[in-house]
Amino acid sequence: MAMFKHRPLTVASVLLVLVFSLSCSSFAEIVFEERFEGDWQDRWVKSDWKRSEGKAGSFKHSAGKWHGDPDDRGIQTSTDARHFAISAKIPEFNNKNRTLVVQYSIRLEQDIECGGGYIKLLSGYVNQKKFGGDTPYSMMFGPDICGTQTKKLHVILSYQGQNYPIKKDLQCETDKLTHFYTFILRPDASYSVLVDGRERDSGSMYTDWDILPPRKIKAVNAKKPADWDDREYINDPSAVKPEGYDSIPREIPDPKAKEPYDWDEDDDGIWKAPKIPNPAYKGPWKAKKIKNPNYKGKWKIPYIDNPEFEDDPDLYVLKPVKYVGIEVWQVKAGSVFDNILICDDPDYAKNVVDEVFANREAEKEAFEEAEKVRKAKEDEEAQRAREEGERRRRERGDDRRHRDRERHRDRYRKHRRDYMDDDYHLMNFKTELLFRKLVNGIDLRF
Repeated sequence: MAMFKHRPLTVASVLLVLVFSLSCSSFAEIVFEERFEGDWQDRWVKSDWKRSEGKAGSFKHSAGKWHGDPDDRGIQTSTDARHFAISAKIPEFNNKNRTLVVQYSIRLEQDIECGGGYIKLLSGYVNQKKFGGDTPYSMMFGPDICGTQTKKLHVILSYQGQNYPIKKDLQCETDKLTHFYTFILRPDASYSVLVDGRERDSGSMYTDWDILPPRKIKAVNAKKPADWDDREYINDPSAVKPEGYDSIPREIPDPKAKEPYDWDEDDDGIWKAPKIPNPAYKGPWKAKKIKNPNYKGKWKIPYIDNPEFEDDPDLYVLKPVKYVGIEVWQVKAGSVFDNILICDDPDYAKNVVDEVFANREAEKEAFEEAEKVRKAKEDEEAQRAREEGERRRRERGDDRRHRDRERHRDRYRKHRRDYMDDDYHLMNFKTELLFRKLVNGIDLRF
């Protein structure tokens, strides 16, 4: 049963959705679609995982700081350095002989630094109030960022109770705008990973996960056959060295050289022209190369059937999916999850991306405006900090000069006091003072 929630759309978007729905309603099954509208809280259960430890974060219903539509709200992580866990029960979905499409959008508004932004598909019974990091899952899909090194896009599939990550190094988006992540798994075990509706990567479960042993392995004991000719080019057997080729000298006398006018044979000897490279000399003779008619290519170790390989035609089949959940840890909160979709039709998923991205430019403009406000605020705070620092430096400078004056004054007073305490210096001082008084006509008696 589809859980499609309507929201205000443009006339063009409504017509597009109606036309598309009519064209595919007979074929596509929308198992679950969540746009976090209306009574969304009745469908989602907040987990108590980590709550007793004071490490549980909460989601808020929000359109975020910038958006293309203020009414388009998702659920946003709040409170930094917390674990977030929330899940919804969905109509049971079995992808045997069917295509599985998992899609959602996320906007990393914060400088996430380190944290996840993925979703999980869960099978079997799940106690949603205890849903957490240890809860088994059938699939984990989405970005995981930590520092400058880890910007990974997870695609982890469960097979017979064990989790297998994709072997490819898939990179996620790291900017602060909304991005869609889509995973498509087909009955032939082929898959595609799409970002914003465009294929980012594709392949097969047989080769890109270490779930089953490989079908083929190298025959490590194989040896190159004795008659294997891997020379792509050979000497032309019909080539013949020209007669007299080896007698061509490497250098010859320079025909343009002239004997210097002041050359004296008695003193300098017989004059000889200097040597120059012989343009007729072509180096040691080599027969020209031709294509080898017996060339078999570069020999490579052949592959043989792997005796340990046992095919599983249901390799692509997940355990029946019953829940979808978000369980992440984030150093900085602020990620907006939205537009969660589970269905069997890639075209419908692409239509959802196009519909939401109809407001893409408005979101970019809102983001750019928010960035201008943020930068202006940072510049203002930086200016205030510089002014405050300058004020403090001036105060420290005035205090320092005052302390220096006091220190010099105290040093002078101490020196004068020590000077006057000495009897010899005191007598000289009194004598000098008496002399000055007498010179000025002042009678001074001690």
